[in-house]
Amino acid sequence: MSERVARGPRHAPAVAGDRRGRLQTPLKDAVGPKTAAALEKLGPRTTGDLLRYYPRRYGDRGRLTELRDLQIGEHVTVIAQVASTSVRPMRNRRGAILTSTITDGRDQLTLTFFGKHAGTLAFHERRLRPGVTGMFTGTVGAYRGSLQLTHPDYEPFEDLDDEFAAVQKVDWPVPIYPASASIPSWKVGTAVRTVLGAQREEDVPEPLPAAYRRQHDLVGVLQALHWVHEPHSMTEVRRAQLRLRHEEAFVLQTALAQRRAAMLSRPATARPPRMGGIREAFEARLPFDLTAGQREVGAVIADELSEPVPMQRLLQGEVGSGKTVVALRAMLQVVDVGGQAALLAPTEVLAQQHLRTITAMMGPLAEAGMLGGAEQATRVTLLTGSLSAPGRRRALAAAASGEAGIVIGTHALLSENVQFADLGLVVIDEQHRFGVEQRDALRAKADGTPHLLVMTATPIPRTVAMTSFGDLETSTLSELPAGRAGVETVVVPANRPAWVQRVWQRIREEVDAGGRAYVVCPRITASEGEPGEEYVDPDDLLEAVEAGADAPPPLAAVEEVAELLRHEPALTGVTVAEMHGRLTTEAKDAAMGAFATGAAPVLVSTTVVEVGVDVPKATVMVILDADRFGLSQLHQLRGRIGRGSKPGVCLAVTTAEEGTKALERVRAFAGTTDGFRLAELDLEMRREGDVLGASQAGRGSSLRLLRVTKDVDIIADARTAARELVARDPALASEPDLAEVLAESLDEETAEYLQRF
Repeated sequence: MSERVARGPRHAPAVAGDRRGRLQTPLKDAVGPKTAAALEKLGPRTTGDLLRYYPRRYGDRGRLTELRDLQIGEHVTVIAQVASTSVRPMRNRRGAILTSTITDGRDQLTLTFFGKHAGTLAFHERRLRPGVTGMFTGTVGAYRGSLQLTHPDYEPFEDLDDEFAAVQKVDWPVPIYPASASIPSWKVGTAVRTVLGAQREEDVPEPLPAAYRRQHDLVGVLQALHWVHEPHSMTEVRRAQLRLRHEEAFVLQTALAQRRAAMLSRPATARPPRMGGIREAFEARLPFDLTAGQREVGAVIADELSEPVPMQRLLQGEVGSGKTVVALRAMLQVVDVGGQAALLAPTEVLAQQHLRTITAMMGPLAEAGMLGGAEQATRVTLLTGSLSAPGRRRALAAAASGEAGIVIGTHALLSENVQFADLGLVVIDEQHRFGVEQRDALRAKADGTPHLLVMTATPIPRTVAMTSFGDLETSTLSELPAGRAGVETVVVPANRPAWVQRVWQRIREEVDAGGRAYVVCPRITASEGEPGEEYVDPDDLLEAVEAGADAPPPLAAVEEVAELLRHEPALTGVTVAEMHGRLTTEAKDAAMGAFATGAAPVLVSTTVVEVGVDVPKATVMVILDADRFGLSQLHQLRGRIGRGSKPGVCLAVTTAEEGTKALERVRAFAGTTDGFRLAELDLEMRREGDVLGASQAGRGSSLRLLRVTKDVDIIADARTAARELVARDPALASEPDLAEVLAESLDEETAEYLQRF
């Protein structure tokens, strides 16, 4: 180990000889209770947490400059002696000013510090006593003809050795940490260095296998921690961050590989295709040809269902790409050999849509035991929380007896009293709406381990698929079925009344031509919003607050907009329906029924229509406050139109100002209908810490430096290596440090998030 790592005090680890619990010492025992209390508000609670509390960025001290050569606006570092220090009240408002004059024996420079009162400046007053020599860093300004540094960073010297060391450090990068009013960045750095200096190599677990480090030319973990917290150059910073990104990716991919291996080790019932069964009868009655993608993915799924190991597959596809048909063929393959399939949907609207779509496609094949039912028929039943008591009893009996080969439902499927005769396949739609506990609760209703197919219409970039769904194999449907019309998207400035009026006129034209129109709002009422139904970009809000703006303008609300449209002259005689999550099931069914038939051709709704709703005659989608939604959500909403033979038009109405990220997002949405491109743009526009829920501070996630938008090669290499390691050593007996880190860093919250996106 180099001399760099060896510097600093040395102390014995908290629990000598015990691999478990290394770096789990409470901060109060390492840096004192006062500092620990301030740090814990930022997130870190243990010494290990603090070592992984990385700098947000790195500053520089500028060039070492003599006082006579200072230039206004220049970022400099000077070495000088304090000549005088005084504190006085501010003249025109509350507060105090500390002024120090420093000199190099020939010229002078003023240091200025502001505080709420004299007491808040006492710390600086004690450190800046006359006669003290130190190094002072800041940007040169001027006040009343004199040069000054305002709130400079400084480091007093105790002796000449300190001064010599300070001159050496002038070119070193300055770590800048996420901080707070109670503990500034430099105090965070002091605490980090205190803890880091006490560590020996055996104190810090090394989760990266030696062969992997050699293959990628990565430094050891302790060296990386020294370089990221105490760098002598930006080259050291970059090498440290590279190693730590590899580590984060490798730990995550190992956890996913273990989960995948554990699932594949469980026995499952093989469900091979059956000649002359219900699946073949279903395929024969389809009024359209399957796309090449549907046939290819279907063949892969059919092969995996035929194996005695559980299928673990993610099916992603563009809006309208035909995922439901692929899933239904898989479900019928299971039904053919005596099994059952459960389809879990996030909302009642989507569950009911699935019921209507599937029973319509199956026709008499879904009418077993009924007059006119086909010979190979099964039953399809719906189980939701809003069913009447008799309806619920019938649905429960159909699932438990095996009479229903396909059971479609919402979270009601997860209830303890729901039983299946032989659950062979679990299909989860819109996977990002569910957690791992809900997925496992449904799979646990099978005697063995059922096959799993999860579906999403939210396009997932490759890096996110590898990271969030690393335990699943991925299939993609990118080809739209023949006959689908295109959709044109137009950005409508809300501050141009003539443009907005044209929106209502366009709705009238489409309705008169037999079309339907959605008008989507982010809120139900003007007075309150529904959780999860609006998107506000935090960067935009921050910009607004920093600019002195008031709260954002009120969001469009369903009830108010519906009433407005009922009195809109352009829509005279047009019936307007409403849809949102607070309506009863009966009211939702009535609204959707009226919309589908044309009795109410305009539907004002929240984002409950975002996924699954299929009304082929819908040709217009108006999105009010479009800037309040994310790109993926906008794309999902647009996918509700253009599903028939007529082209659609999407009108994105926005109040976003020119030059804002919000308007940039809406224009990006209007610029392409490629969902995968939009997903990539969404990742690029979002802050790195938000991509996977990763926090740049504290213990909120094990991912801190890994960049999903940029580190695709790191993630791919880590995935390959982790799977190879787990295949030959499932218990990680050969890598005890990796096992230790996995146990401590991937807590339940993080593990559950890995199943979501």
